[in-house]
Amino acid sequence: MTMINTVSGKVDAASLGCTLIHEHMRVRSESVVAQFPHLYDEEKEFALAVVQVERVKGLGVSTICDPTVMELGRDIRFIERVARETDMQIIAATGIYSYHYIPPHFQNRDIDYMADLFVRDIEVGVQNTSIKAGFLKCAADAQGITPDVEKVIRAAARAHLKTGVPIMTHSHPASGTGLMQLDILQEEGVNPNRVLIGHTGDTNNMDYILKVLDRGAYIGMDRYGLTNECKTEDRNDTVIELVKQGYANRMFLSQDYCCSLDWFPEGAAGFMFPKWTMSFVLEEVIPDLKKNGVSDEDINRMMFDNVRRWFEGN
Repeated sequence: MTMINTVSGKVDAASLGCTLIHEHMRVRSESVVAQFPHLYDEEKEFALAVVQVERVKGLGVSTICDPTVMELGRDIRFIERVARETDMQIIAATGIYSYHYIPPHFQNRDIDYMADLFVRDIEVGVQNTSIKAGFLKCAADAQGITPDVEKVIRAAARAHLKTGVPIMTHSHPASGTGLMQLDILQEEGVNPNRVLIGHTGDTNNMDYILKVLDRGAYIGMDRYGLTNECKTEDRNDTVIELVKQGYANRMFLSQDYCCSLDWFPEGAAGFMFPKWTMSFVLEEVIPDLKKNGVSDEDINRMMFDNVRRWFEGN
């Protein structure tokens, strides 16, 4: 039996059920909200999150993994409040989201110092609470593996080895950073079957995707509704082909949806990506996949089974 930290307490991996692997209850710019709090409406953001979570709950979702960490405005009490209001199992993350730099506080301390903070989030609690993180998050984007980014990846690896919780990454397939992340993680001793290379579905370059899969990692086809990197039809074609090749047991479907997001003026994200919601995969993508030959068994692997195996290390 593998027990997993959710924001509402521990649950057995066998009880995760239908899971959205990558969704955000809220994303905020930490420095902006700290310095100009009048720009934000907590109750409005809470209501937006509740609407989305209740919608997917009505569609059969039992668990949501929320990879909101430092630099994305993680607020563990906010996530807990949404979970309790909706009676949803939400698994929070620890780590740092950075494409190129980390604050001097971490630049001037060693990797193990950072890793110990991640371990504390998992074993003691996040942000001076008893709410514990259930997985680790690190990132690398078009800037590649900068020294600061490498430090976070290595710290995540070391925290994983101490705690056993799995690792999720943000990657940029066009720059090949998923493979670079795996290089570092494996160098630190991480088994790739505990790693989810996020956003692999942002490309239809099958050669690159198969290289990631051949390393033994899981992949996130987890940005459905975002069409700047890859259209929905292309994302579907890639998933269908990978299912035909026997990789349904290595993929996750999700949206990387942000119930509220302060990176753009209000309403801009919805205008740019009108299909981007937390329920798009369930309402439109999965029916389209089924029409094109993806079986119920393969859908269940991607939505039910893989998350348990990722947490259990199978």
